[in-house]
Amino acid sequence: MAEAAAPPDGAGRPHIAPLRRTLRGLVRDPLGTLVGLADAAPNQVVQLNLGTIRPYLVAEPAHVQHVLRDNAANYTRAGNSMMWKSVRKLAGDGILSEGPAWEDSRRRLQPHFTAKRIDAVVDDMSQAISEAVDELAEPARAGVPVDAATEISRIICQAVIRVFFGNKISVPDGVRVVAEQDTVATALRFRLLAPFLPESVPAPGDRAFRRAVRNIDDILLPLVRAERAHPDGGDDILAALARARDADGRELTEQRVRDDLVSMFATTTETTYVVLTWLFPLLEQLPDIADRLYAELDRVVGPGEVISREQLGQLQYTRMVLDELVRMYPSGWLVPRTAIADDVIGDTRIRAGGTVILSPYVTQRLARFWERPDVFDPERFAPDRPRRSHRYAYYPFGGGAHQCIGQYLFQLEAPLIVATLLSRFRYRLRTPGMPNPQLAASLRPRERVPLLLTPHRQRVPA
Repeated sequence: MAEAAAPPDGAGRPHIAPLRRTLRGLVRDPLGTLVGLADAAPNQVVQLNLGTIRPYLVAEPAHVQHVLRDNAANYTRAGNSMMWKSVRKLAGDGILSEGPAWEDSRRRLQPHFTAKRIDAVVDDMSQAISEAVDELAEPARAGVPVDAATEISRIICQAVIRVFFGNKISVPDGVRVVAEQDTVATALRFRLLAPFLPESVPAPGDRAFRRAVRNIDDILLPLVRAERAHPDGGDDILAALARARDADGRELTEQRVRDDLVSMFATTTETTYVVLTWLFPLLEQLPDIADRLYAELDRVVGPGEVISREQLGQLQYTRMVLDELVRMYPSGWLVPRTAIADDVIGDTRIRAGGTVILSPYVTQRLARFWERPDVFDPERFAPDRPRRSHRYAYYPFGGGAHQCIGQYLFQLEAPLIVATLLSRFRYRLRTPGMPNPQLAASLRPRERVPLLLTPHRQRVPA
């Protein structure tokens, strides 16, 4: 990395949020407090006074671009105690790390997520989703409520295991891995709120975190060992990783294969699973939007049809709904970085070693960039609407070199799930109302979302 330029003489101090106001607000309403602090300091970096640490909140789109793209080499994930140290305990030195290890993993995994590769599996993915959704017919007929997160997890696992993992993982085991990922994400809550706490000091959630990582290893490591012992030459992810080589041409260690496999499973399941769980309570609160969505689905998708690539391209309003959903509820709501050298963001001097916090949730709710930011309005993403004033006013999948490699997968997988499910069933919430956000490594509802399904249109007999 080139040596950072010396900060200009005019660079000054950030806008500092007082300790009492910051701590009280973060305990009561952490997400709302962060949005409020950023809204009250336009074009500024806000320094959060948390006592022993004072991270910089970077919310202005131009400043976000500076950190994620323009001077990304100065802002590292490595060593950041706010989240990445714990994530490394799950995913190891792979695509969620930094430096050569990250570059090596990205090189191996990126080919599985190209547009050409994803487009080639759309039909298989849609068939798998169709079969998984059909399994909801029995609880719907019996009037038995189902848990939205559990069922979305099962549907996603059935699809990605078929098209990415060659059915080498059973769907029940895949659902178990997703459940353990959920435990990992929520177990990090205390360390997110207390990043000053040394790793050597026990914290609430640590035991659950370690147990979840062990359970994931108990499922995935035997698959890695079996594939390495008896390779089948397949083109699924597990086979590809088992025969992969590092940048020097050496066979990967079992641990590196395991780390990449864990990262791949999270990439193909986590975002879609977490984001779609918010959709059901939102639509129940917004009947006009729900009616328009249902009308599009009924027009494009016939009774019981397996959705084709062509039909998927016709689901314009569905796409708008999902774009707005990840604006309001981005899974990766927190993006912490550590400054390697002194820098200037805007007019604010950033000291080497300082923690910088970016948040798509915060930036995507700034009133100066979004009209009525707390209102769910898919029309923001209508094709004829003007382009956003800044590229980084909306970055639900991150940005720069570390942008989520699963973004294109989400853009096909999520509408397939929504269109298949809601073209066959209507629903009502057993417990009406919007769930509260849970502060975790990814943004998920705190409360369960139980659904009572009703068959909408039956499959036409062949």
